[in-house]
Amino acid sequence: MNLPLRFDPGSVGAFRVTERVFDEATRVLTLRYRFDGGPEFEESITFETTPTGGPETDGPGFERALLHLHIAAGTSYYKAAAPPVVVVEGEGLTPIESDFHHHLYDDGLREFAVNNGLAVPRPVIIQPGYLHTRLPPPVATDRPGGLLVPIGGGKDSMVLIAALTDLAPRLFAVNPHPRVLELARQTGLELVVVRRRLSPNLAELNRSGALNGHVPITAIVSLIAVVGSFLYGYDTIAMAVERSASEETVMVDGVPVNHQYSKSAAFEGHLRDLIAASIDPKVRCGSALRPYSELAIARAFAHLTEFHATFCSCNTIFRHGADAEDGWCGECPKCRFVGLMLAPYLDRAAITAIVGRDMFDDPAQIPGFAALMSDEDKPFECVGERRESAAAMRILSFRPEWKESPVVEALADRARSLVSDSEVSALLTPLNELAFPDPAIAGPVDRQLSELR
Repeated sequence: MNLPLRFDPGSVGAFRVTERVFDEATRVLTLRYRFDGGPEFEESITFETTPTGGPETDGPGFERALLHLHIAAGTSYYKAAAPPVVVVEGEGLTPIESDFHHHLYDDGLREFAVNNGLAVPRPVIIQPGYLHTRLPPPVATDRPGGLLVPIGGGKDSMVLIAALTDLAPRLFAVNPHPRVLELARQTGLELVVVRRRLSPNLAELNRSGALNGHVPITAIVSLIAVVGSFLYGYDTIAMAVERSASEETVMVDGVPVNHQYSKSAAFEGHLRDLIAASIDPKVRCGSALRPYSELAIARAFAHLTEFHATFCSCNTIFRHGADAEDGWCGECPKCRFVGLMLAPYLDRAAITAIVGRDMFDDPAQIPGFAALMSDEDKPFECVGERRESAAAMRILSFRPEWKESPVVEALADRARSLVSDSEVSALLTPLNELAFPDPAIAGPVDRQLSELR
């Protein structure tokens, strides 16, 4: 379909989740969508790694997993117009299923809404083809079992992988950057690779006047991993998400807006309920780092020096079109935040070697570091709690090597006013009630983060 010279988002009344086809021979999932009146979209998700056993793709659980991935991935196209209705054609949804996707299209798109001048909460209706009051109870598949750990290239996933290496997990990545491939190679563990190809006309539509912005990408990756459990036989997906991901980025008229919604504990609970009620009760998916702060995880990562030259948490390197040799930009909120988290545990030379510049010696960086501690200006990025940033800055303010750097000197008083020594200690203490439900996983993680102090 030819796109108009100028796309009018306000002219669209509904977004439709239409067809999906999974080709078992090629392991390619094709997902189709359209706006009322056009345009149409088609994306593909290819499970590139060849399964070693027979996939379990002939049951209702697999079909429900495909359905929920289909709806969730639709956020990438829905946002081009953000109409009030999402129609799931030909499908019935239970209240639990409808609620899950309403949260994705509301909470998961609130940052997008704020940046485009739209209302929050999002006034969106998920309209199934018909309403299921309930589905037959999902049947647990007879799969071999095993552990999967998604790897994203940052410090958190490397801490989790190091903790769980003795359990021989398989790693998992969607569209992995060369740095992610190198990190996986360093671990010596098997990597399951999936390729997601967005509909090629989306970029053209964006140039024609479509709305654009952040989508709940971790939700999409999580559901790709759930679908993969039927192909590759694993039954446990352990994410590397810290507890601070649950903090809102900003409040808008009393409504929380969280850049990291699909990493939050609230989303994790919704996903757990969806899997148990609709897909397969044998599949467990959650974060094994949930009890820990970013500050505690950084303390552990500081000891994993074998990964320091390869890991990267700067999103510049993972953007579409980034060069394979691109590194840390040293100028974005993620660079500042990760550098700040590691600074209490590494010297300035080590931080400079990782990022490629001494951010703390640059007065122009002061406003950016201040924003990490701000109630008003916390950036829409995957950065931790405001008090974590203040805690790290407080620690640095007492260190001779750090306290006279322009950034620390400028922000020391503010940091000390925001957190006390006892609050710093609390941030470094795990919240055991958030531990992963399987002690075989929670135990090694706790030992790793307790020993690497």
